[in-house]
Amino acid sequence: MTRRRSTIAPAVFYPAGGLILLFVLVTMLATDTVERVMGELQGKVINGFGWYYVIIVAAFVLFAIWMGLSRFGEIRLGPEEEAPDFKLPVWFAMLFATGMGIGLVYFGVAEPLSHFTSPKPGVAGEAPALAQAAMGQTYLHWGFHAWAIYVVVGLALAYSIHRKGRPVSIRWALEPILGEKRVRGWLGNVIDVLAIFGTVFGVATSLGLGVLQIAAGLGYLGVVDPSVALEMGLIAGITAVAAVSVASGLERGIKWLSNVNMMLAGALMVAVLIMGSSLFVLREWVQSIGYYFQNVMFMTFDTLAFQGDAGLAWESSWTIFYWGWWISWAPFVGLFIARISRGRTVREFVLGTLLVPMFVSTIWFSVFGGSAIHQERNEPGSMLLPDPETGDLAVNSDTAMFQLFESIPGGGAWMGVVAMVLVVVFFVTSSDSGSFVVDMLANGGDPNPPLWSRLFWAILEGGVAAALLYAGGLEALQTASILTALPFSLVVIAMMFAVWKALNEEHQTITRAERRLRRRELTERVTEHVTEHVTENFAEISGRSAERGPGGGARRPRWRRGSSG
Repeated sequence: MTRRRSTIAPAVFYPAGGLILLFVLVTMLATDTVERVMGELQGKVINGFGWYYVIIVAAFVLFAIWMGLSRFGEIRLGPEEEAPDFKLPVWFAMLFATGMGIGLVYFGVAEPLSHFTSPKPGVAGEAPALAQAAMGQTYLHWGFHAWAIYVVVGLALAYSIHRKGRPVSIRWALEPILGEKRVRGWLGNVIDVLAIFGTVFGVATSLGLGVLQIAAGLGYLGVVDPSVALEMGLIAGITAVAAVSVASGLERGIKWLSNVNMMLAGALMVAVLIMGSSLFVLREWVQSIGYYFQNVMFMTFDTLAFQGDAGLAWESSWTIFYWGWWISWAPFVGLFIARISRGRTVREFVLGTLLVPMFVSTIWFSVFGGSAIHQERNEPGSMLLPDPETGDLAVNSDTAMFQLFESIPGGGAWMGVVAMVLVVVFFVTSSDSGSFVVDMLANGGDPNPPLWSRLFWAILEGGVAAALLYAGGLEALQTASILTALPFSLVVIAMMFAVWKALNEEHQTITRAERRLRRRELTERVTEHVTEHVTENFAEISGRSAERGPGGGARRPRWRRGSSG
């Protein structure tokens, strides 16, 4: 039996794994210190770089739209004559699956309801205006802006992997601007380490949110009281399930489970729509899309500069947290959509990635968030709970969805159970997929990394989630996303310029080749036309020439000798 050669990239695997493991250990041993330091860092980053997050995400949106509508749109992400790996409906379904996850389940009710009951600083008015602003703000956080980040990363990776045949690694997407030598060297190692940091902390944030919701759901249903010990136990148990799924190698089983989970999520959404205020939700969805497009420019660039400390606090809890979270997730999601998009044109890739998840997200938030706002307006206080610290009524993000289910006729406990099953399966599949992506990066782009290293990353992701929850819960999760996204954002910006340079050079090459081909075809057509013309008129031209003498005059008849004159 031949022993499999190790593909570990030591300069990537050991620094990334060692530093993340050190973070977990330090956080568990010096929780108060880490919590204080993270809080201070978050304040400094928000104060110093909040505007930076806003401007770069806006730039990503403009760049993504430009790529989809530009002259580069017909370039294929793969060999020129190769058909896409997946038919259009299947590809759309897979993009839909990418857009779903723990985050949508956790924030589906909580975010729109929070924006309605505790409006964004500077937003005022009667209940209808507040409700409309809440839906528009939610669409901003989960719509084009999030997916534009994934377009930049996914497009750069898809071009590098499928068009140029490079390894499955973030570093190779920057080859057009760094060159092969730098990509293979220490700079490429740093890029992949940053990508691993972002992915691990992004996945850990999702896992932490899922555990908070499961624990709160169990408490709301009266099964067990929520506690830090319960959260740690849930992380350990579900991480063990994820590790088993990694060790079993049942990729087909995980894909099947993921597809079933998607259908279950769709069924839950339809049930809430039909059993709840369906007519209101549909009207609200259409109206909210109009509000979003009408106000998207202002909301994009709104930094709450005139709202003081309240504006900074709101930004760090919502918009900047989301932009950081999406940037952290970009290597994971970008690589996924790149792998399923072989054979697509740039235009298909961009428009599909922007429009399909946006469509799904708006429907999801309109069904769940719109229904929650409708319930709160009809029965004030029914969607709120006393704040443990102040005692004031407020939205509890962990239990908001379960409260909505209880308000729906015929809903209640069974919907809550379905929601927790969704979160658990999303947890397992996200951990499995996230550890696979991280392991490929740590193995130099090897698409078949060793089992032991995949297990290592799956367990480490659970450890990071546990450490963050232990160090401050939701606030620590938000802080981790914001902080880890800051260095990787530089990589995403570089990828934007790299993919533009690569596509521009290829487009120029294609244009020159097309011009040469047209000149050749034109020359061949002219030559063929002249040849045909000469051939067709050769007899006539020869006959006329024979009737004329050498000087051009009429040829004089010759007389035979001996003839009489």
